[in-house]
Amino acid sequence: MPKVSPRTDRLSWPDYHMLLALVAAQRSPDPNTQVGAVVVDNKNRILGLGYNGFPRGICVKSLSWSREDPDPLQTKYPYVVHAEKNAIYNSSQPVTNAILYVSLFPCAECAKDIIQAGIKQVIYLDNPYKNDWSVKAADKMFQLKDIFVKQHSWNLKEIKPCLQKLATLIT
Repeated sequence: MPKVSPRTDRLSWPDYHMLLALVAAQRSPDPNTQVGAVVVDNKNRILGLGYNGFPRGICVKSLSWSREDPDPLQTKYPYVVHAEKNAIYNSSQPVTNAILYVSLFPCAECAKDIIQAGIKQVIYLDNPYKNDWSVKAADKMFQLKDIFVKQHSWNLKEIKPCLQKLATLIT
């Protein structure tokens, strides 16, 4: 009987988890910014998924999704729960020493929850607001707590064939 070897073109764990964060982001009802997050343990087991949206039980049509209004209560900002927080809230067990994969660098409010939850690593995909005070504060808190923070970089040799295969399965 011939020996059969395992596939060598599988996704890496980091690419797999970041893709899951991007898929979770597609559940967000936010018309402007869709963010997804995944919390995993040190054995790559998924503990929780989240995306940005209103708190559980509040209809997505009952509040404004506006980014700007003279009245801040007519914007989305006082009401939206961020993806990172939802991933923590949705976790099946404590997230102490876990890794958070998130499609957007966390804000200061999420950084506080990440720290309080005991997450030890944050892997993010994009940081378009790096000059914003909230992102700078988040980064400062992560540094003070020695939380490992890294921007994700795709393994293009693995991800391109995977995405092509997924595209053929979907169509």
